[in-house]
This record gives sequence, C-alpha cells and structure tokens, in this order.
Amino acid sequence: MRNYLAAILFLCVFVSAQAQHDQGGSPPASKANDTFNLIKALAGDWQGSYEWIGKNRKGPMNARYYLTGNGTAVVEDLITDGNPNMTRVYHLDGADLRATHYCAAGNQPRLKATSTDDVNKVVKFHMVDITNMPSPEAGHVRDLELRLTSPSQITILFTFVGSGKESVERIELARKA
Repeated sequence: MRNYLAAILFLCVFVSAQAQHDQGGSPPASKANDTFNLIKALAGDWQGSYEWIGKNRKGPMNARYYLTGNGTAVVEDLITDGNPNMTRVYHLDGADLRATHYCAAGNQPRLKATSTDDVNKVVKFHMVDITNMPSPEAGHVRDLELRLTSPSQITILFTFVGSGKESVERIELARKA
C-alpha cells in the first residue's frame, strides 16, 4: 500500500511539474518586479537640482540611469560639476527590491524596499547594513524614497544621519529632452 501511495504522489508531482514547464514556468510578477520595471524605465539622462538641508547647500544636478548586468540592475549616477559623486545600483534579490548607495561620504549603505505605493508610484527603502563605516557617528544614508511622479519627473528624498543629527535631503529631476 505504501508503494502504491508513493507512486501516486510521485506521478502527481511529475504531472504538475510538467504542466508548469509547458506553461513557461513563470510565476506571476511580484510587486518588487513591477517597481523594478518602473526604475528600469528611468534609463536616460536627467537634469534638475539638489538641496542638502543638513549642509544648507543647493545647486544644479544631473543624473544618468542605465541598465547593466544584462538588464538585471539599474545604475543611477548623480552628477554635480560634471562628476558623478554618488551612485546607486538597484536590483532584485528574489522577491525583494534592493539598492546599494555608493556615498560621497565613502561608505555603502545597502537598502531594502520596505513599502511601495502603486497609485502614487512611491517606493521607500530602509538601510539593512552598511560597509566602510568608520564609526557609528559617521555620516551615512539611512532611508531613501523615490517618487516616480511621471515618466519625465522624479523626486529623490534621502535621510542622511551623522554626528547625532539627521536631515532629509532632496533631489528634483526632469528627463532631458
């Protein structure tokens, strides 16, 4: 009887796997995947402005978004005075959307998307861990928010923490024509 039940179970699993293979075997698109596709659509050149509240400084900023890794990652270069001074790389990690921020402060916060608002196209990230952090008081990005306002407008907000203070910094970008 046990052999008979084992054979039936094996047959059910085999038929189910074969049916899934015949249908392409693709799971339904996840929310993270949908959001990642919105970020991929940013590919191109952007211009706008930044405002660093913590340093009381503002000015012009350009950005360049491009795909790498055969489309598995999106690179965001934030450019001032013709030089990239910050870079972020967005990618999927299973069902999670991740970002690594290569900071002008010399460290690399690794962030995970914690919430998405599909209606307003807002995705929020929170730091999971960080590399090259010389001390707990060193300045670093803790939170990131992307507001994908339209295909031609982006607002980036990030919380910068250091020396016991925090400030929310802002970047406004429009797609170059």
